[in-house]
Amino acid sequence: MSESTEITVVDRSTIAANAARARAKSLPRERQSEIGRTAAMARWGVPKALSEGLVSIAGRRIACAVLSTKLRVLTQETFLKAVGRAGKAKGGKGSRRLMDSEVVDGLPPFLAAENLVPYISDKLRQSATPVVFRTMKNAIAYGYDAHLLPQVIDVYRKARDAHVAALKEYQKRVSSGKRNVEFRGVLLPKQEHIVRACDDLLGDLATDGIIAMVDRATGFLEQEVRDDITEILKQYISPQLLPWTERFPDEFFKQLYRLYGWPYTPGSVKRPQCIAHFINKYIYDQLPPGALDRIHELNPMQESGYRKNKNHQFLTLHTGIPHLDKQVTSTTTILTLVDAGAGTKPFEELFYKVHRRPLPAPAKPKALPEPETAQGNLFPPELYPARNRVSTSRLTTPTVESTRPRRHQHQMLP
Repeated sequence: MSESTEITVVDRSTIAANAARARAKSLPRERQSEIGRTAAMARWGVPKALSEGLVSIAGRRIACAVLSTKLRVLTQETFLKAVGRAGKAKGGKGSRRLMDSEVVDGLPPFLAAENLVPYISDKLRQSATPVVFRTMKNAIAYGYDAHLLPQVIDVYRKARDAHVAALKEYQKRVSSGKRNVEFRGVLLPKQEHIVRACDDLLGDLATDGIIAMVDRATGFLEQEVRDDITEILKQYISPQLLPWTERFPDEFFKQLYRLYGWPYTPGSVKRPQCIAHFINKYIYDQLPPGALDRIHELNPMQESGYRKNKNHQFLTLHTGIPHLDKQVTSTTTILTLVDAGAGTKPFEELFYKVHRRPLPAPAKPKALPEPETAQGNLFPPELYPARNRVSTSRLTTPTVESTRPRRHQHQMLP
């Protein structure tokens, strides 16, 4: 009697699941949290970057992206570097921390200074919330609405203007011989390089808007135009060949032959090749860009030198054919206004006056207002003798009560 043999069947999916759990347990806790956060964001529809690039402003390269929501964003790290701040946020003020619920009134790192608060509007405070998104490589990233860059620059410039105004007022009072003059500046010495960086950035932003710069850097505008053209062509090009019907009346060809000074025989279908070129240029080329090319792809030239079908048989009844009919009627009317035998030159001049109206000039980006005074020396040595030893952790502005040497700074002016 043969011994019985037990056969154990193991489900491969079970093996894979056990292996995945074992691998997850071996990962560091931070990595486990990141994987879980990525999965949750993917599940709840975190926007993804459609295109990415680097925009160059005043010699600074800023990473940017256009999201699936059409929002243009600048990444936090390069945003900070552009305005002269450290690339990594410190003190728990990073973008990820600002996304947490425990931060109620937090400001982004580039605005987290007490002396800037008076110049931050409620609208700016609300719109400065970081945006979490997935990069084209599916990694989680944090960024800010690109519109924020000129607004942040404006905050620093307003603070600078207030600082300059206070400095000029102090110098005016001292020059007039007044005593007990007190100077309270707005900016900190450690913020001077940020102010100057903002001035450099504004120079380029005043020439070209930030959104246009992002679109150009990412190539998004070109892709969007191509997508728009594709959608338009769907409205014009028919997926099925339409039955032949007469679309070019005898009057059209009669006026066209008159333009060239040729005799016209009604009903004749044999026409010179230049007539086909005329129809392509002044009829089909006036349809949306790419329509004629698409028709020629569907209706290629045969070995005989002719196309198998008429071009208008590939147009849709609801959009393409009505546009074609209007173009034929308009062109026929213009032909009647040109003298017989005048040729195409006078016709073309009249045609483009009717159909090629000049496009309005693009609106120039709105530049931020110029400062009332030049920067000059924002921190005179007589008021900031210890400038090189200012603590980077202080957020209060120094108070100076005299322009005398340091050993007498505790005294008032005589």
